[in-house]
Amino acid sequence: MAQTFDRSANTIFVVSLVGLVLLVGGLIGLAYGLQSSPYVTRAFDARAQPIQFSHERHVAGNGIDCRYCHTSVETSAFAGIPPTKTCMNCHSQIFSDAPLLEPVRASFRDDRSIQWTRIHDLPDFVYFNHSIHVNKGVGCATCHGRVDLMPLMYQVETLQMSWCLDCHRNPEKFVRPREAVYQMDYKAPSNQLELGKRLVAEYQIQKLTSCSTCHR
Repeated sequence: MAQTFDRSANTIFVVSLVGLVLLVGGLIGLAYGLQSSPYVTRAFDARAQPIQFSHERHVAGNGIDCRYCHTSVETSAFAGIPPTKTCMNCHSQIFSDAPLLEPVRASFRDDRSIQWTRIHDLPDFVYFNHSIHVNKGVGCATCHGRVDLMPLMYQVETLQMSWCLDCHRNPEKFVRPREAVYQMDYKAPSNQLELGKRLVAEYQIQKLTSCSTCHR
């Protein structure tokens, strides 16, 4: 009986099969990488605000502590967006006639809130509590990045579930002493794991990874 397929057909079949597996694997990897990319997460995307506010100027330049503006960060789930009165505490005296700050003065005069564009905006189905995290030794810069170096605010992390779980599963890699939570230039020491394990025990940090922790 004559041979139906040439012997080279075996090689072609194996090569085609391997190529198909690599192609599917590559497409899956590409999709996963795209999902975590700044194109999707909008990380490093400095978005326009109604007023050009610089964290770099206020935090690094003027030495203003995070809690001066974000007053409820230690006591509630929401860190708080400062009311215009907080701005006017300084700007009624400093740059009080600057054209750039007229929207601030108008907001104060008219008792109308400034409509800031939210940068770190989690989905509605995600529960996040600022007070729990800062009181457990999670630094502001751990999630928000070095805001003291940002003329315009942007997010530096993906804010995706895998990023959150990395910390929830291994808190000893990220926690710092409570007195350093608001320190922007804090650097983890060489013995971070040893320090972290001690702080995890001292602050009674639990490795909460059940769905109901965040999805309520």
